[in-house]
Amino acid sequence: MTQPLTLAEIRQAAAIIGPAAHRTPVLTSPLLDGIMGGEVLAKDESSQRAGSFKFRGAFHRLSLIPDGDRSGGVVAVSSGNHGAAVACAAAMLAMPAVVYIPDDAPVAKRSLIESFGAEVVTFDRATSDREGPARERAAAGRATFVHPFEDRDVMLGQGTTALELFEQVGEVDALLVPMSGGGLMAGCGSAMRALVPTCRLIGVEPAAADDTLQSWLRGHPVRIEPPTTIADGLALVSPGVNTFSLNRDLLDDVVTVTDREIITAMVSAFDAVAVVLEPSGAVGVAALLAHPDRWRDQRVGVILSGGNIDRPLFAALTGR
Repeated sequence: MTQPLTLAEIRQAAAIIGPAAHRTPVLTSPLLDGIMGGEVLAKDESSQRAGSFKFRGAFHRLSLIPDGDRSGGVVAVSSGNHGAAVACAAAMLAMPAVVYIPDDAPVAKRSLIESFGAEVVTFDRATSDREGPARERAAAGRATFVHPFEDRDVMLGQGTTALELFEQVGEVDALLVPMSGGGLMAGCGSAMRALVPTCRLIGVEPAAADDTLQSWLRGHPVRIEPPTTIADGLALVSPGVNTFSLNRDLLDDVVTVTDREIITAMVSAFDAVAVVLEPSGAVGVAALLAHPDRWRDQRVGVILSGGNIDRPLFAALTGR
């Protein structure tokens, strides 16, 4: 059983990353409010350093590496955003970085990783062992392997997103959080449960990548077939063991959205609050729009988790 993440630990993480991370805005829209009949409070992590919430966890984790170990650098495996965050944090802390990404990772994400000076190594997305070669590389070079979600310090950093949201807008009735490996919910859910015990914590994932929903319903991590979805950042086959240990008790519900609903949400977010979201970053908005009556007369926080998408692809998907 993973030890619970405490609010004191998340506040400490916020103090560590504060000088480096952006305090991202909370976006509001009369258009979205009117559709759902309540108040939408959208935490825009697409405006975070490296384009997603992942910077919070990466910078917190890297900041805690002892000075004597920093020369060995860091190694990460990522679908894109974690890799960009690790590369960005490593550059800021003058540490070398190697990032393993799928060979079909979006061009925007690979380019972003490389722009921070990290070495990129590609692998087949369908491989059964994504982490093995990266961990071997880290061990051989005395580098620190930085997991995208199964690391407690990464989870604590991600939890600062919800802490910051609460500081900006106060209590919310529900918080919608994109679900991939589960680190964002583990951190944000832990923070919000301590701050607003009555807040309902809703995980959102693509219908084609419903590993969290299946795991939550069965009470243990479930492995699914490699999913096909436009939300590449959420296309995992199983939640993390450590994150699920926390999220199993934190979650009030898990909802799924189709790729078509995600695209509709990307369009709505662009039209309503002028933000360009990658598909993974729009699933919370998709859940709001798919079931508007569920949120009527409520204040709903939703995390817009990232905006790293090739602009031509965004235009092709949304017509915007």
